[in-house]
Amino acid sequence: MPWASSSATSAPAAKPAPGAGVINDWSETAVAVVQTDAKRPGAEQALWYGFTGAAVYNAVVGIEGRYAEYEWHVSGPRHASSEAAAAAAAHRILLTYFPGSQARVDAAFAASLAKIPDGKAEDEGVAFGERAAARIVRLRENDGRGAPITFDKPPAPGVWRPTPPANAPMVDPWLAKVRPMLLDSPDQFRPGPPPKLTSKTYTKDFNEVKAMGARSGSSRTDAQTDTARFFSDVLPVQFQAALRSYTQRHGLDIVEAARLSAATWTATADAQITAWNTKLTYGQWRPITAIQLADTDGNPATTPDPSWLPLIDTPAYPDYMSGHCTFDGAAMAVLSGLTGGDIDLRVSSAVTGTTRTYASARDYNQDVINARVWDGIHFRTSDIVADHVGTHIGAFALGHYFEPLK
Repeated sequence: MPWASSSATSAPAAKPAPGAGVINDWSETAVAVVQTDAKRPGAEQALWYGFTGAAVYNAVVGIEGRYAEYEWHVSGPRHASSEAAAAAAAHRILLTYFPGSQARVDAAFAASLAKIPDGKAEDEGVAFGERAAARIVRLRENDGRGAPITFDKPPAPGVWRPTPPANAPMVDPWLAKVRPMLLDSPDQFRPGPPPKLTSKTYTKDFNEVKAMGARSGSSRTDAQTDTARFFSDVLPVQFQAALRSYTQRHGLDIVEAARLSAATWTATADAQITAWNTKLTYGQWRPITAIQLADTDGNPATTPDPSWLPLIDTPAYPDYMSGHCTFDGAAMAVLSGLTGGDIDLRVSSAVTGTTRTYASARDYNQDVINARVWDGIHFRTSDIVADHVGTHIGAFALGHYFEPLK
């Protein structure tokens, strides 16, 4: 596993770097703040975790070295506590963007500092962590978060419109235009348009999801239904827990854990931005609409079923391309790149109450691609294209950021 070899390009540290406990602690706190307190939609959560991960990473490697900082070139005090710096950076980011969670965030900060000896190293670490967080806050000023953007394409064959049961407007349309963390623009990796409604690909996708994704009368096996439900959990929350498990089981130190977290969450943030840019641009309808209104699509090979419903409720945004699969492609590319391919990822689902272990990104991604079809919420092409795009974004992240010092 290349964790050690990748850091061997720089001079050995005077003493081993601390363990990754503080990274995992603040992963849990970030989820509690973003998911539990703020109740932010899953689509945007990677962006907030990306801010936190980047600040923590800069705080840690600014002191410990070994890897290039993210959009920053400032070294911290040599003997400062990188654990204190990580905690201070995460504390400041979460407090800046989620002041309503101050009690929770302050309590977590106090708990982190209680594990670190009082003194100059702790004080200098806290001060440097604050600087690292302030850098990220400045970088993200006026980045387009929350901009008044709406999905405004009028209903027509092939065009998305709100879906039952909530019939809600598009969630987080601003995410399509927000400034990425790693890429040059939201459309840098945007794919070409989805298949035409009269194409063989669309017809094949339509008939597959109609048969395999139905809530009742489906052709799914019990195992396929279990896979579909397994991946219907809140993805960023599910993945945070998986990364904590990986970090703990493999004994990563604070530097490697901070790098894994920052690379994953900045890449997946940009993956979600890219997916939303694609959704807003093309606005493809969801299977539930396509199947119920198939008599309007001009395709004689598609048959309508006005009562058809998917296995799970359809999320409130267009089909093409899948945000879940874009996220997963990016995350798997990062994890594969940092582990040499043996990802050893243990993922748990609150929906099914089960845990799965994946040795390869290919197996994981294939399960997710299938799951979104078997859930009845995506056409297969939307998943496959998303996986390819996400994989390119993850590779871009490791090829341009978070690199070993020469």
